[in-house]
Amino acid sequence: MRCSWDVVVVGASFAGAACALAAREAGLRVCVLERKRDPGIRLHTTGIIVREAAEGTALAGIPPALVRRVDGVRLYAPGLRSVALQRRDYYFLATDTPAVMRWLAGELERAGVELRLMQSFTDARRDGEAWQVAGLGACRWLVGADGAKSRVAMRAGLGRVRDFLYGVEHEFDGATLAEPDRLHCFIDRALAPGYVGWAAQNPRGVQLGLAFRHREDRAGVPDIDAFRRRVGERLGLDPGRRATATRAGLIPCGGPVRPLAAPGVILTGDAAGIVSPVTAGGIHSAWRHGEAVGRAIAAHLLAGGPDPGHVAARAAPRYRGKRLLRWAYDHLQQDWPFDLLLGTPPLRWAAERIYFHARPRGAR
Repeated sequence: MRCSWDVVVVGASFAGAACALAAREAGLRVCVLERKRDPGIRLHTTGIIVREAAEGTALAGIPPALVRRVDGVRLYAPGLRSVALQRRDYYFLATDTPAVMRWLAGELERAGVELRLMQSFTDARRDGEAWQVAGLGACRWLVGADGAKSRVAMRAGLGRVRDFLYGVEHEFDGATLAEPDRLHCFIDRALAPGYVGWAAQNPRGVQLGLAFRHREDRAGVPDIDAFRRRVGERLGLDPGRRATATRAGLIPCGGPVRPLAAPGVILTGDAAGIVSPVTAGGIHSAWRHGEAVGRAIAAHLLAGGPDPGHVAARAAPRYRGKRLLRWAYDHLQQDWPFDLLLGTPPLRWAAERIYFHARPRGAR
């Protein structure tokens, strides 16, 4: 059977874009399906990029006007006492996320990827050595980068994301934080059970978010208005300013799903659970995994390389320690230890490993 495409990627996310660019760079025929008319709308990601992604991936090419450097973290205990955390030469990039996603779509098209906006993945069936994708035609490999509720995973019988956070974020265009060069993180079991609240200065203004552990017995959504009333003055956020944009959604927090691949189909990004169980940060890991998937498919098709599904499974981060921390945060979270230990060496040690990916001396 003649295939119209070597690779069809469902979702123009960070992971989907990384996969598509890597496969296209190797010379494959690549099509990306994106259900939205505009890749910059209805986003779930906060768009905060860690240094490893800012320097070690194609994201280093993001136009400077779309990012703002943040050099450290200010961590707040439930009583709102705080401590400044910083690691030499480490930083984050807060982004104009909608504009970054539009830039990324442009990068796909400039690379020769066929980007089909407003085209949803509805169905696919295995036909010999190919996948027949409804409304598109046959492809040799199908990649699901279509989010935590992946339709590709459902259709292909792959692992499904079961553990989630639910987050809400408001943006305030033109606003300025009192301390704009920090990522502000708030621990508060009442407002953010199982996670944190946060604020950051991005190129357009301020983003303020709150998330909690999603459970069947927890009704409603995070009370971001109560959170703003509690911390707004501390942040220097004008209480009369209205949010100019809101985004919300489910965020995986359970680690990689299993199985992650089957003959001719692979999951990546949120669809594969490639998100830190502790911080819910996923852009760097998702990009690296998507890129590995794209390169593995190209090596397999062009040079008889190993099964891309096996490569994808090996490339998925295990998050063993972070999954243990996730369990502890879900079951043992209390406010008083953070109020008591804020600023002490043990808490600083743990926070640096979470926020700055610092490792003990001698570790590799």
